Amino acid sequence: MRQARRVPDKHSQVDQVTKQVAVIGGGISGVCTAFFLADAGHDVVLIERHQNVAQESSFASSGLVAPAYAGPSAVPGMPRRILSALFQSESPVLLKPGLDRALWRWARRWVAECDLDRYRINRTRLQRLGLYSQGLLHRMREYYQLDYEQAQGVLQLFRTEKDLKLAEPGIALLAENGIPHRQVDTDGARAIEPALASDTALAGALYLPQDEAGNCPLFARRIKHIAADIGVQFHFGRRVERIEQDSRGVALLIDGQRFPVDAVVVAAGADSERLLQPLGVRLPLYPVRQYAAAALIRNFDNAPKAALADEAYKVEIARLGSRIRLSGVAQLTPDSASLKERAMRTLIKAGSDWFPDAAGYAQANFWSGVRLVLPDGVPVLGPTPVRDVYINMAQAESGWTMAVGAGKLVSDMVSGQAPDIDADGLTMARYG
Repeated sequence: MRQARRVPDKHSQVDQVTKQVAVIGGGISGVCTAFFLADAGHDVVLIERHQNVAQESSFASSGLVAPAYAGPSAVPGMPRRILSALFQSESPVLLKPGLDRALWRWARRWVAECDLDRYRINRTRLQRLGLYSQGLLHRMREYYQLDYEQAQGVLQLFRTEKDLKLAEPGIALLAENGIPHRQVDTDGARAIEPALASDTALAGALYLPQDEAGNCPLFARRIKHIAADIGVQFHFGRRVERIEQDSRGVALLIDGQRFPVDAVVVAAGADSERLLQPLGVRLPLYPVRQYAAAALIRNFDNAPKAALADEAYKVEIARLGSRIRLSGVAQLTPDSASLKERAMRTLIKAGSDWFPDAAGYAQANFWSGVRLVLPDGVPVLGPTPVRDVYINMAQAESGWTMAVGAGKLVSDMVSGQAPDIDADGLTMARYG
């Protein structure tokens, strides 16, 4: 591997105080945060309970790096659509009605975010961060000559006119913000993706030429090696028991031992809430399980060229090397065999409906990961009310789209530097 070099940055390190910073979590968010902290000159350690990076929700990533496509799940008209789909054999949302008060409290806030004005604010925030993140990703890809099975272009597929109607607010926002996109009819969609099955109903599509796809776990491993070369120390198989305030900053309790540091960044995915609540850091989070599958391509002529999104079932389809990645289905209730079976059926249906002869879906490998999701669908980054404790979390299904930019923003905040983009609406300040 070529020797790691620091990515050129407008910020000078001359007046910056070097800190000892611990990053908790080895998903794509934690790895990117650790890289940028080391790139800024800090002494960085990353602590991960698994034996490598990107082993949980990052491993189940859809593969999309798609700021134009990225949007909150809280969309005008979405509550009614979810209710109508709950009892279908294949559904984008898995929910068994019950008395989970935490879920219903979260759901009430989520429904409020489905208001058109709130949707526009939330999607604009996601696109601001996503476009910034994608720009940084391209700089890193060029600078380090990275290959992570990337492919250009995302095609949103609308099976019915109702699907198209639901997408109208998002399409209008793309136009207002000057983000490249092109609405196409069925013939136009098949010109972009010639392998699309002709007997699957298609009312139209939206082509996003600057969005892309790639192998998220592979990218995370590439960045891990680069980060290690510029000084990040990785400790795998270690679990942080708690975070404590310390006279010099904060301390981590690991295996009964206290390790003081100047600052800590919590990027531990679904485990973040366990670490933050004892410190009094509370957010309206709810754990959502997402599923993914990977099927080997057996007929490359009948496989997709890049990435697609089935808007009826909220399943993303991406070609990653010799595999087709299927990702989606939001499970909001405790695990069960029946829910898992419904999730797998939904993923397989999306893949086999659009590319029936491309891959052996019956032999696909399935896995899932839990994400903490906020009602507005926007991540929360930066300082907490607890001194020297920072967060990088709740990036939901757009995790990789946001990860590089989120890591840089958090690094700048830890360093006391002004971020490159406006962080309004991306921090805890939006919760008062």
